Amino acid sequence: MFEIRERMRQAERALLVSLCLPGDSPGEKEAMLRELAALVSNLGIGVADVLLTRTRDMQAKYLCGSGKALEVAGHAARLSADCVIFDNMLTPSQQREWEALTHVTVIDREEVILDIFARRARTREAVMQVDLARMQYALPRMAGMWKHLDRQRGGSGGGRGGGAAARGEGEKQIEVDRRLARGRIETIRRDLEEVRRRRRTQRKERTRRGIPSAAIVGYTNAGKSSLLRWIAGADVLAQNILFATLDTTTRKIELPDGRPLLLTDTVGFIRSLPHRLVEAFKSTLEETALADFLIHVVDASDPEALRHYETTLEVLGELGAADKPMFVVWNKTDLLPPDESGAALARLSAAVACPSIALSISEKRGRESFFRACAEMLAAGVETAAYRIPLAESGLISAMHRGGSVSSIEYEGNDALVTAVLPREFAAKIARYRV
Repeated sequence: MFEIRERMRQAERALLVSLCLPGDSPGEKEAMLRELAALVSNLGIGVADVLLTRTRDMQAKYLCGSGKALEVAGHAARLSADCVIFDNMLTPSQQREWEALTHVTVIDREEVILDIFARRARTREAVMQVDLARMQYALPRMAGMWKHLDRQRGGSGGGRGGGAAARGEGEKQIEVDRRLARGRIETIRRDLEEVRRRRRTQRKERTRRGIPSAAIVGYTNAGKSSLLRWIAGADVLAQNILFATLDTTTRKIELPDGRPLLLTDTVGFIRSLPHRLVEAFKSTLEETALADFLIHVVDASDPEALRHYETTLEVLGELGAADKPMFVVWNKTDLLPPDESGAALARLSAAVACPSIALSISEKRGRESFFRACAEMLAAGVETAAYRIPLAESGLISAMHRGGSVSSIEYEGNDALVTAVLPREFAAKIARYRV
């Protein structure tokens, strides 16, 4: 049976490399290299050194010139590194060329992120989503997994004929494993489509009830799960690590005016998030496109806060959710220097194109501001009106309680006169009862 190699589990000492190509921003590359170091540390791999190196031209074999490649390989050898991890995305052939040059395992940024996702996946859905992305990543790289068969030429087959037999055996094994991998990919895709179908059914039920929803989005480790845990009392994992949770969690809360709201936590984003992961997690990330509004959590204490904000907007654009109503939550304000926090928050707020609030989840500050911001988001999508509901259809009154805020009920003959604040979509469905 085909198995994806988990090479990083054997790596202990890695050289991290970022090739700064023509047109790249050195400052941006430095920030991403620091981020890669954090990702690698999350895997328990020691970082021997980090290397940001400029290259004047981009070549197919190594992504850089052969002279620059030899410099990198020499540095890895001097460090006795057993792994070289590139912040750049490498093609399968480039990965094989680098391994032949360095004689150690070579990994790119995408493989690091995929491995973290694999270790964090807990539910069956998350495991399937990660497996799909990893299988798609590994499939074109399988050719390099069977080079050991070429070394059997001096074995029992002997001479040239033995080598041909070995290569034939290897080619057969590659095809068998590729067929198994493709079959597994199709099976996972079918299973995930069934998950999407169930999600659509659940969303239809929520829409029928008229309960508004908000999706919590943001860069990984900004505090999304912590926010849901604090606001809704949700029993979700909230740790200070990258991609602590990959599973969506939805909880119903009640705003101070009595209106209900569904809050959904989503998987965190990151710069250069592999497109195959976005595709694999589409059933999960669809929550952002279908929510009434978005709550964008940003770590205000991170020097890259605005870049993280922009990265999240870029991924939302891929999901068709960039135009959703949104407000920003500047989290971790307790980590800002006290004498500079006011100016820093003003500077951040002025740089974003939507309303924002500041809070500290760790110090439990800003809860009222959060509820007020949610209420303001909903205000644009609700209306207050009076309705005459026949008592024979009293189930509608229960639905109004679930999906909105009922301020008064009076009975007149066989009817109930109900005054309520309801989502516009729900109100439109029962417009015939409006007084």
